[in-house]
Amino acid sequence: DGTSTAGWRGFGKPAFPTQGWEVKDGWLHHVPKAGGGDIITTQTFTDFELTFDWRIATGGNSGVKYLIDEKRGAPVGHEYQVIDDAAHPDAAHGPKRQTAASYDALPPVGAPVKPPGEINQSRIVIRGADVEHWLNGKRVVQYTLGSPELLLAKEASKFRKEAHWGTKFATPILLQDHQDEVWYRNIRIRPL
Repeated sequence: DGTSTAGWRGFGKPAFPTQGWEVKDGWLHHVPKAGGGDIITTQTFTDFELTFDWRIATGGNSGVKYLIDEKRGAPVGHEYQVIDDAAHPDAAHGPKRQTAASYDALPPVGAPVKPPGEINQSRIVIRGADVEHWLNGKRVVQYTLGSPELLLAKEASKFRKEAHWGTKFATPILLQDHQDEVWYRNIRIRPL
């Protein structure tokens, strides 16, 4: 809501972290190297349209994850990558680890990313088995859960041994603490 942490809690925890994350000037801000861990929504969603603004510090890395199962004990799932493509070493591994990618699985196509410090607008849509990633008004990733294309991408990724990766279930939304400075605001979700 831009003024509190209502609707969020720590991953695997009943409450919001006491350090690392803060609400400041309308932004949900992660303070660099301050801990706190990943945060998730208190509600779960199945078919939805999620929109959010974000900006990353120079050299920063974060992400918005979905299709994660908290019972697994680790925040493994699909990720909309939020990163400084030019300065973070993970982005140097190629487009599947760059801004708006389905992290380590599918690269964005023609992503109109703005540089660190500038505000980007993103959108994730899940409708049935179809998933889309949007960046600054352009659809840059599109895939179908369970499709041969996604199964091939999974087999070539670090998720190849994750049984539930690529399947659909009710999910919270997760904001990643990667120890770097990142800001999120105007986080809105519309069930479909």
